[in-house]
Amino acid sequence: MRFALAGLAALAVAMGIGRFAFTPILPMMLADAAVSAAGGGLTVAGGGWLASANYLGYLVGALWAGTRQASRVPAAIAIHSGLVAIALSSLAMSMDAGFAAWAMLRFVAGVASAWVLVHTSAWVLERNASLGRPILAGVLFAGVGTGVFVAGSLCAVLMVAHAGSSSAWLLLGLVSLAVMAVIWPVFSLHGEKKETSSNPHHWSWAQVRLVIAYGAYGFGYIIPATFLPVMARDVVSDPAVFGWAWPVFGAAAALSTLGVALLSGRKGNPGANRSAWIMSHVVMALGVAAPVFWPGAGGIVLAALCVGGTFVVITMVGLQEARTVAAAQAPRLMAAMTAAFAGGQIAGPLSVSFLVGAGGGFAGALLCACAVLVAGALLLLPGFPLSRE
Repeated sequence: MRFALAGLAALAVAMGIGRFAFTPILPMMLADAAVSAAGGGLTVAGGGWLASANYLGYLVGALWAGTRQASRVPAAIAIHSGLVAIALSSLAMSMDAGFAAWAMLRFVAGVASAWVLVHTSAWVLERNASLGRPILAGVLFAGVGTGVFVAGSLCAVLMVAHAGSSSAWLLLGLVSLAVMAVIWPVFSLHGEKKETSSNPHHWSWAQVRLVIAYGAYGFGYIIPATFLPVMARDVVSDPAVFGWAWPVFGAAAALSTLGVALLSGRKGNPGANRSAWIMSHVVMALGVAAPVFWPGAGGIVLAALCVGGTFVVITMVGLQEARTVAAAQAPRLMAAMTAAFAGGQIAGPLSVSFLVGAGGGFAGALLCACAVLVAGALLLLPGFPLSRE
């Protein structure tokens, strides 16, 4: 349990702050732009470019984590360096450094987030494999939702207090440092990572399907995951209301991950991971489309619950499936899946920037994301075996 809890905390920082803190802070940055010289008139389209800088960094970090050189780096060094980069880049975001500097900082945070996700997941899953306790995987991956919930809640409180975005970045940077200090010794004591085989990775069709499906998930979820608070703000102007859309998203993610981990541990259910993956794609697709067909606060809440309740579940079952398929070379397959995921989510905010800039709004991008998720679910059907050739 100690390793799973340390992994939970690491993923909370890496994903909840390094990756997704930008989502609840974006409405604050947009509000600050009118009075901040450095903001340069930041718009939703500009926010899309900043988000994409983070996702590009995530792609680079995932590709880097999948190299042979990276596979030989001790886990303690990989995780520690990533956490330090996230904390420092978050603190630096609090400065009025301008758009270009913000984009670079979001890129660095993206690289570090992918690095921490891949190495922490492989490290903890390896140590939990012999224990026969599936709930430990749920504890590990609940870190993503926990980080989203904590970061979102802090931002919601700051919005109600009429604090600026710089205060939010500063606070989250300090939280990152505090969490890192607590878990640092756990990874130091037990973080040595064996070298993987120097033989080339054998890419089976089953593994390729995993990568494609995971990439579809990356594109499908990222639009609401990036712009949900902004859409909520357009519906409800009171920050005491719209500011809680993101914490609801995070709470749903954390609780659903633990619930699915418990259900997957039942005997006689060997296909639980794939079934959960398929169902999560379907539920997420419904959530992504909800604001289009149900305009208003109801559609926003439904989107938060459906997308938040599935996006970490897919991460959990997908990376566990990678370990089943690739065994000792699982970190490389995880890195490839994460890279595909990053590629998909780069396209998402860019599509929003294009459509919003052209006056098309969010609806077209949301419907496109819904279609991609449905296609991913079809790919995962039993007729397309993933765990065995």
